Amino acid sequence: MSKRVLVVDDEQSIVTLLKYNLEQSGYEVLTALDGEEGFNQALEGKPDLIVLDLMLPKMDGIEVCKKLRQEHVDIPIIMLTAKDDEFDKVLGLELGADDYMTKPFSPREVVARVKAILRRTKHAEVKQPEPEEPSHSIGEVKVYPDQYEAFFRDEPIELTPKEFELLVYLIENKGRVLTRDQLLQAVWNYDFAGDTRIVDVHISHLREKIEENTKKPVYIKTIRGLGYKMEKPKEA
Repeated sequence: MSKRVLVVDDEQSIVTLLKYNLEQSGYEVLTALDGEEGFNQALEGKPDLIVLDLMLPKMDGIEVCKKLRQEHVDIPIIMLTAKDDEFDKVLGLELGADDYMTKPFSPREVVARVKAILRRTKHAEVKQPEPEEPSHSIGEVKVYPDQYEAFFRDEPIELTPKEFELLVYLIENKGRVLTRDQLLQAVWNYDFAGDTRIVDVHISHLREKIEENTKKPVYIKTIRGLGYKMEKPKEA
C-alpha cells in the first residue's frame, strides 16, 4: 500500500507541483489550500506525513501543528516557510514539526526528505508484544524501538517520530561524543547540507522529558565546541 502525504499550502502552483512530484514517486497525495481544511484532512485522511506551509489563511501552519500535537497526532510534519526567519523555524520545531524547508525549494529535495522521514519511521506501523526487557535502556530511560514506546521511571514518554529516533540513536551510541552534523546525518538522513539548529531544538525537547533539571542535564550532556553525549547518570 502506498504511503499517503498531505500537502497544505495556499499557493495552488506549489500544491500542484508537489502533488505531481510526490505521485511520480509513488505516494498518494491529499491536498488542502488553507489551515482549517488541512487540520481536518490530517484528522480524517490519516496521512503518513504532512507537508505544511507556515503562512496559511484561516489557521496558520504553527497553529495547525500545535493543535495536531495537542490532539496527540504524531504524524511527521515538514514545515514550509517563505521567510528566512530563525524565529519561525525554531517555533515550528518547538511545537512539534519534524523538519522545515525554506522557499524556494526544489521538488526533488522535498521528495528526498519525505522519503527519508517515512523510511525511518516505518517500524512504527507494526505493533508487537512488549518484550520482557527493553532493547535500549540507560539509567531510568527504557526504549522499545519495535513497539515505538519509551518510558522514563516506568511512565510513558510522548515523543514525536524524530524525537524518538534521536533518543534511540543517542542510546545506541551512549558514551560517545556525537557532533551535530553526525546527528543530522544519522537521524534526518540528509544527503545535503542542513541546519544543525534542528538538532539543538530536538535535544532540548528530549531533555524536557527525561531530565529532572534541564539546566543541569545528567543524561544528555553538551560537549562544548563538539556536540552531545548521552551517558548514564552516576546515581542511576
